[in-house]
Amino acid sequence: MTQHISSTLLVPEVSAIPRHVAIIMDGNGRWASKRFMPRVAGHSEGLSAVRKIVEECRRLGVEYLTVFAFSSENWRRPPEEVGFLMKLFLKSLKSEVSKLAENDIALKLVGDLSRFDPSIQEMVRSSEELTAACKSLTFTIAANYGGRWDILQAMQGCLRANPNLQAEQVTEELLQPHLAMAYAPEPDLFIRTGGEQRVSNFLLWQLAYTELYFTDVLWPDFDEAQLRQAFEWFGQRERRFGRTSAQLIAQPMSDVA
Repeated sequence: MTQHISSTLLVPEVSAIPRHVAIIMDGNGRWASKRFMPRVAGHSEGLSAVRKIVEECRRLGVEYLTVFAFSSENWRRPPEEVGFLMKLFLKSLKSEVSKLAENDIALKLVGDLSRFDPSIQEMVRSSEELTAACKSLTFTIAANYGGRWDILQAMQGCLRANPNLQAEQVTEELLQPHLAMAYAPEPDLFIRTGGEQRVSNFLLWQLAYTELYFTDVLWPDFDEAQLRQAFEWFGQRERRFGRTSAQLIAQPMSDVA
């Protein structure tokens, strides 16, 4: 499996289209409430938005798309809403995985899946296997995921792999392969819909040099035009990775951190 170097160690290449897009899909419940509908109706509508964005990312040449479907903190929501989300999750996996495979899209899930029903865990395993050879886009769903959990489990994995490691010997290079998304480069663009302006324990390690884009648009209303607007904003950003603007002009693709 390809390992990607941290942006704090090596300056990645920059392009107009982000290589990796990470999204917090916020606003499903508010979308439904504004229409005097139950919150769960918003989650169903949000699934339609996911389909549109996955296809548009593939069409535009994005290599990795990661969405935050269910955080480790979301278990605190009302039990009936959590139950509905679990059923929707399983139903969508069953109905969508064959379409992903047909469109050459690999599906991956990251997070602590041990808390999910065995039927969901089995569906996750079979879905990942079915799409493992797909190359046009890697679509990752973060479920029961938390950024702090990710760092802790990576440290535990690092220590298990290096039992004689001393504290001062721990480095980013040793820790990186144990992160949940070690198979992907760090996100270039982070999008959060719904008006909130925080990262909410999502990809805390990986977002170190990611451009952060916030929009008031509620997730079910976030469509292809909204995605292209985010990409236009991204294309105007000056990505320095610790360098000065003068250095960018002199050596725009420098490999010197």
